[in-house]
Amino acid sequence: MACGTVCGLGIVALGYGAVRRAEHEEPPGVLRTVIARLPADWTTRRVVLAVTTGVVAGALTTWPVAAVLTTVALLTLPGLLGPDRATARRTERMEALAAWTEMLRDTLSAAAGLEQAVLATADIAPAPLEPEMRQLASTLRSGRPLPAALRALAADVDDPLADVMVAALVMAAEQQASQLAPLLGELAESVREQVAMRQRVDAGRASVRTGVRVTVIVTLGMTLGLVVFNRPYLDPFDTWTGQVVMAVAGTLFAASFTYLSAIGRIDEPVRLISPVPAESAHSAEPGGTS
Repeated sequence: MACGTVCGLGIVALGYGAVRRAEHEEPPGVLRTVIARLPADWTTRRVVLAVTTGVVAGALTTWPVAAVLTTVALLTLPGLLGPDRATARRTERMEALAAWTEMLRDTLSAAAGLEQAVLATADIAPAPLEPEMRQLASTLRSGRPLPAALRALAADVDDPLADVMVAALVMAAEQQASQLAPLLGELAESVREQVAMRQRVDAGRASVRTGVRVTVIVTLGMTLGLVVFNRPYLDPFDTWTGQVVMAVAGTLFAASFTYLSAIGRIDEPVRLISPVPAESAHSAEPGGTS
């Protein structure tokens, strides 16, 4: 119980350091790197709940390793077993990007200038891109040059396909490129093809995610069943040697679950525009490079 409590408090400290905001001093380089790699959905409430459950599991089983494994499982398994919301959200944003590009093309076809067309379409942009478009319109109305505002938009959207569209618009704004409307139409068509391809890939990899869920649920169900209904079978784990074996087995299961989750992800293409922090993009001087 003491070992489980100490491990739980350590995880709480790590979670608190991941979710709190630095006020006066920046964390060391190594700590900053570790915190940046932690999932954004590890909220304080979730971390506290996971640690509390882990401590209870360790107290009931008298296994310190069980406390650590339970805590880690509660922090990681919801994202592994739940729906892939990040992929669905990105697909929606890609479709919204294609729709906005077509709106911009149609507005340019009505002989409006590029900046006026951007302002007109930003106010009626699709919902998934509404915050970014609202910020773009506000930036332009404040007097910032169009190329810098578009680069800030690329930083806000944070999507490789948005970089392609922004690069075309920046070139048109800086060099007065002709035939921009047909180019935007081709870009919109390309984005829609990317969306269709991504949906086909997601459908093909749905079986992989289903297999991961079934494997995890069966493994956890078997372990829980042994603990509840056949506790004497697990008596060898009461020794320190048994705890080492449990830690090794838990690490191997965690590695296998991580690998199964990794093969179901889609690698993102390389960014065309170097990503910069949103704060730096919005605070850059007018006419400067972002």
